[in-house]
Amino acid sequence: MSIEQSLQTEGGIARTSRLLRLGHSQHQIRRSIANGTASRPRRGWLALASADPELVLAARHGVVLSCITQAARLGLWVLKREEWHVAAPRGRHVDLPGRSRVHWHTPLVPRSPELLTDHLENVLDCVARCRPHDESLAVWDSALQRQLTDYPKLATLPLSPRARKILLECTPFADSGLESLFRSRLRWLRVPVRAQSWLHGHRVDFLIGDRLVIQIDGRDHVGRQRTSDNEHDAELRLRGYHVIRVGYEQIVYRWHEVETMILEAIARGLHLAR
Repeated sequence: MSIEQSLQTEGGIARTSRLLRLGHSQHQIRRSIANGTASRPRRGWLALASADPELVLAARHGVVLSCITQAARLGLWVLKREEWHVAAPRGRHVDLPGRSRVHWHTPLVPRSPELLTDHLENVLDCVARCRPHDESLAVWDSALQRQLTDYPKLATLPLSPRARKILLECTPFADSGLESLFRSRLRWLRVPVRAQSWLHGHRVDFLIGDRLVIQIDGRDHVGRQRTSDNEHDAELRLRGYHVIRVGYEQIVYRWHEVETMILEAIARGLHLAR
């Protein structure tokens, strides 16, 4: 197998020590650099030109991709990703380009020197330490919903206090991060808030009390799904339910308006059975 083939198998980038263990020689490594097949992003690393730029960045600066950066790479629900989030050993000088944040705390799961992306458990712990509670909960819910981990597995880790608090609230049944944000932001409410309730043949996002239904529309809520949901909303209203439907922009950027609508509905007793 050629150096290029080995690198492709390793995801486009690997430590030279890994390539040596695979049977390649120092001469082959130097030749691949000389003929332009690969390059050295940092001493001890070799990468193809087609390698993932984020992985090359991590290798170049001696860090691993973690927190919301790696969460997004794993397909987890992330509210915002405006800066690089990486992890590094304590004492290592890191000078990343652009907006970035370095996490220095000791990882839950030790990181191999050959690692460029953090373990999921470390990612979740970083998120819990770094992001607001509701955003962190959305990421944790997403990891459970995608079955990348589970509650018993996380519970046996020496989690930070903030992570432990999130573990007590997270659920695998949230369909989107918007539902996680909603659930977290109304946890103070002294009225039952039930997620994913079935009402007359359809599932609703939230049922507050007996009769107040909250439906949350994602960014792609269009077409036949929207028509079906509108029909179900009408059916619920005929049966005495009060339905409030809100979208991504309202939940993320105008939460105070959403909360006010809900509190005013509760003040009028619209959540109670009549």
